[in-house]
Amino acid sequence: MRADVNGLSWRKSSYSNGEGGDCVEVSDDLPGLVPVRDSKQAGTGPVLVFPAASWASFIAALKRPA
Repeated sequence: MRADVNGLSWRKSSYSNGEGGDCVEVSDDLPGLVPVRDSKQAGTGPVLVFPAASWASFIAALKRPA
């Protein structure tokens, strides 16, 4: 699947540190899809695009207690 990720608005993870390291950005601009990128490579690095349902399952798993 290919998605046009040019011109999307991005938001940084609330868990990213303040020094610019370990930053994940996601976009909410594509209905049904969640583009994800590394903010340190914004504009030059790869963008992974996940189906929204898969992303939601991934986030729910991260939030579950170990």
